[in-house]
Amino acid sequence: MNAGLQLRHEPGRHVEIETADGATLLRYVYAPATPANESPRPYAHPVRSLAGDVLTNFRPNDHPWHHALSVTLTSVDGVNFWGGPSHRAADGYQWRDDQGAQVHREWLTLSAGKLEQRLDWIGPRAGRVLLHEQRTLAAALVPGGWSLRWTSELRNATGRDLELGNYHALGGLAGSHYTGLQFRGARDLLDEHGDTAIGIRAEGGLAGEAAVHGAAARWMEWLCQHDGTLRRTRIRFEHPAGPLPWFVRAKNPLAAFAFHRDKTHLLPAGATLRLDHLLSFTAP
Repeated sequence: MNAGLQLRHEPGRHVEIETADGATLLRYVYAPATPANESPRPYAHPVRSLAGDVLTNFRPNDHPWHHALSVTLTSVDGVNFWGGPSHRAADGYQWRDDQGAQVHREWLTLSAGKLEQRLDWIGPRAGRVLLHEQRTLAAALVPGGWSLRWTSELRNATGRDLELGNYHALGGLAGSHYTGLQFRGARDLLDEHGDTAIGIRAEGGLAGEAAVHGAAARWMEWLCQHDGTLRRTRIRFEHPAGPLPWFVRAKNPLAAFAFHRDKTHLLPAGATLRLDHLLSFTAP
């Protein structure tokens, strides 16, 4: 067990990582009850700061398929694991009954400091398995807050090459390269009140949505102030393997670790794609 953390488990539903005094930092729902057209997948919500402020948004009214903190791939062999309508160059966004699902199979490790599970990514017809995943969530207390390292190892289970796409690369929808681990933030992340200490920034002195969106950087962060408490939190997103093209939206607060942008990513038969992410939630 990680020092200062404890685990609470509701079998068949979710686990919670708590501080020693029982304050929930993260609830991880591994058997979701979300609609099929939202591409059901395990998600973390609520994610809270050490002070108790909620940082995530689950099923927001503008995009209900945004499931707080969850890992997705926009398109795997034409299957939509992001949720919602799918975009095609010929006719734009349409509901197409092409949504997949991520299904929990077993726990490999279940402790406060480390959640490790095995999942399958399945298509919408006949339960076709496209990917096997081994996922690890490692939590730790850090100065001024706590951190979460989310690692997903995705192995091609089909016996043939798979095309991993996004709507920027597949259909020319400029800037729509959202894919990978996504963080849909609470409305508190909106930053339109003119305080320059609040907002989005990234490695290399980049500041603001226009500068950070699509930029290749090893890290970005979002500084926010919470309604009610007026406390502030710094949410830092890091990609330890090196720069990637961030996807970020300020008005519908969203940050995504987009591991590819302009071209589709080919995953050969039997190959594994490793996605490694580090998030920290601290007082600024």
